[in-house]
Amino acid sequence: MKLERLISMIYMLLNNEVLSASALAEKYGVSQRTIYRDIDAICAAGIPVVSYQGVHGGYGIMEEYKMDKSLLGSYDVGSLITILHSMSTVFDDERALDTINRLQTVRSGPAASSLSMDLGSRQHSNELLRLLRTAITGRRIIEFEYINMKNERAARVIEPIQLNYKHGNWYVYGFCQTRMDYREFRTSRMADLTLMNRVYTHDHAVNNRDPGPDWTKSANQEEVVLHFSADALARAMDHFYDMDKSFHDDGTLTITLKVPNSSDAKWLLPVLLSFGETVEVKEPLELRKALKTKLEKILKTYSEV
Repeated sequence: MKLERLISMIYMLLNNEVLSASALAEKYGVSQRTIYRDIDAICAAGIPVVSYQGVHGGYGIMEEYKMDKSLLGSYDVGSLITILHSMSTVFDDERALDTINRLQTVRSGPAASSLSMDLGSRQHSNELLRLLRTAITGRRIIEFEYINMKNERAARVIEPIQLNYKHGNWYVYGFCQTRMDYREFRTSRMADLTLMNRVYTHDHAVNNRDPGPDWTKSANQEEVVLHFSADALARAMDHFYDMDKSFHDDGTLTITLKVPNSSDAKWLLPVLLSFGETVEVKEPLELRKALKTKLEKILKTYSEV
């Protein structure tokens, strides 16, 4: 613990002009007498710590000793700090904060970054992510209930390997003991996560991950044409940002996308239903029929209202 505190204190001193003994003592939860001993130990290691007297006095490191800030460009350092800061917020990671302090020592230019990033989610989701990361770093087997795309609930036991953030969602990748194969699970569909007392010993390679079929490159694709009213432009752009778009003089929008089989595109129906009356399926006819059938079932549910 003392060694970690000393290393962290060195980077704090490198990153600040002057730090008082009281401020250091408060940060590390020790007495000022302990800080004095730590400063002596740092000096004994050959790091030139300078003592400044007066009201605003404290400790600092000689400017000549500090790292050359030209080693990394300010853009590179700023981007790394932004990413690490977001990670430290999600995972409550002290090591990431220590790395930020180190990077601050070689940062040049303005402190404000041109990049901002928020990897976090709702608080309970962040707690789930922290549990998953604890399981991964500790190589602990986890058990949870999972709901798949077919809305089937099943208990899963996996050896977690990696957390992945993509398309605005978090996934955990690991070896599923239930299916005896590598699987990827969306964290939002996980419930009742339990960290088992068992530790797995297999050395899993991350590149074992099966990326799955890429339906955007599959043969026999079918064209879907959607027409959105002017009230739905923003949401339509959010959902279908990389699809072909045509804006019209009346403020409406037509979006064209391709899917392997529109009548079996179950993922598309809930998205279209969420737009309500602000979207109309122009093509194909099979998708129009599938959406109509779904709407009729919804109306039947509320027939007594």
